[in-house]
Amino acid sequence: MNARLNASLLTNPQLIAGETPGTYRVDGDVTDAQLLHLAKMIAQKRLSKGNKLGSPDEVHRCLQTLLLDYPYEVFGTLLLDTQHRLIAFDELFRGTIDSASVYPREVIKHAIEHNAAAVILVHNHPSGDPEPSDADRRITQRLQEALGLVDIRVLDHVVVGHEGYTSFAERGWL
Repeated sequence: MNARLNASLLTNPQLIAGETPGTYRVDGDVTDAQLLHLAKMIAQKRLSKGNKLGSPDEVHRCLQTLLLDYPYEVFGTLLLDTQHRLIAFDELFRGTIDSASVYPREVIKHAIEHNAAAVILVHNHPSGDPEPSDADRRITQRLQEALGLVDIRVLDHVVVGHEGYTSFAERGWL
């Protein structure tokens, strides 16, 4: 996002809260880039520290919005406290167009540094197809076992693409 567009959105707000919570009005013409920027701002706000996570579908849509336009794979975590309030959403690893190296040691270290009680794993598929690969299933199993050794629960692994998302928890894989 260029500085001029950011400045325009900040000095000339075009997004107005609607009468119903979670709805918005746009005042004037808005470009595709501005709409995407506004959607990402809303998603980041919903996934900010201290918020209790909403429905799984809402969380998945926020993650999809945030990771949608990367041309490479990004692997991240939603770190949660004992009440499942968000501690942090962090992108931990970046890869290529079809893979990202994920190191369990670093995921564990990051979760412990933030005193997380639970974690939701997330990564994108730049191809757009959110269907998990065998490698996705293997790393999820490794992470679940490794994090379990330090009493950190893996609640879900969400794979997002522009065609939707796949939740390991919803498929019964966790």
